[in-house]
Amino acid sequence: MDPVTAATIDGLDLFGMLGTVLWHLLRIGAALQVLPVIGGQGMPMRARLIVAVALAAAMSSVLPAPPVAGLDAATVLGVMREMAVGIAIGLVLRLAFEAGRLAGELISQGMALSMATLADPLSGASSNVLSQWFYLMFALLFFAVDGHLALVQLLADSYRTLPIGTALPDPMHLASALPVFFSTVLRTGVLLALPVMMALLASNLAFGVLSRAAAALNPIVIGIPVALLVGLVLITFAAREMQAPVEALFQEAFLAARALTA
Repeated sequence: MDPVTAATIDGLDLFGMLGTVLWHLLRIGAALQVLPVIGGQGMPMRARLIVAVALAAAMSSVLPAPPVAGLDAATVLGVMREMAVGIAIGLVLRLAFEAGRLAGELISQGMALSMATLADPLSGASSNVLSQWFYLMFALLFFAVDGHLALVQLLADSYRTLPIGTALPDPMHLASALPVFFSTVLRTGVLLALPVMMALLASNLAFGVLSRAAAALNPIVIGIPVALLVGLVLITFAAREMQAPVEALFQEAFLAARALTA
C-alpha cells in the first residue's frame, strides 16, 4: 500500500472516530447542560465541555457505532432526538434537587429567613440561604453515595436501550412515569422540612402566648432571634439523618430516568 492511500485511510478512520464521538456527545452534553452540581451555571462552560467530551470519547469506544449520517432531514431529526433524550435525563435528575429547595423554602418561612437570598447556581435566579444550604447538602450526598458513577452507568445504559437513530419511546409511557416521581419529590421535600417546621411553629405559638400575657415581651424582638437559633440547632441535628431519605430519592430519580429510555 502506497503512503498516499495509507494516509487517506487513516484520515477516513480519524473522521469516522470523530463522528462517533460527536454523536455520543449530543446526548451526554445535553444531559450535563441541565444536570445539577456538574452542569448548569454552577460549573464553568470549559469544564463542562471537557467532561462531556471525555465521557463521549470513552463511551464511543465501547458502545456500538452509530449509523452513517448524511446531510439530510433524517440527520437533523436524529440530532434533535439525541438532544431531547439527554435533556430529559438531566431534567429528571435535576428534579430530585428541587426537593431540597422546597424544604429550604418551607423552613425559611418559620425562621424569618425568606428574605435572605443568594444567587442560585442551579437556576441562575435568587433563592434563600436555606435552599442554598440544602442544595449543597444534596450535592455532597450525591457524590458520597456514588451518584456520579451511577450517572455514567445511566448514560451508557441509555445507549443500549435506546440506540442512536432509533425512535423515541411512547409519550404515554413518559407521561405515566414522571407524575409518580414528581409526587415522590414533593413528599420528600415536605418530610425533610416537617420536623423543623413543627418545632418552629411550637416556638412561635409559645412566644405569641407570652406576648398576649405580658405586653412588654415584643414577639418580633425576642421571638425572631429565638426562632432563628432553634431552627439552626434543629437543622444541625436533621443533617445527621438526611442521608437515608436523600439516597432513596436519588434511587427513585435514576429509576425514573431509566424509564425514559426503556
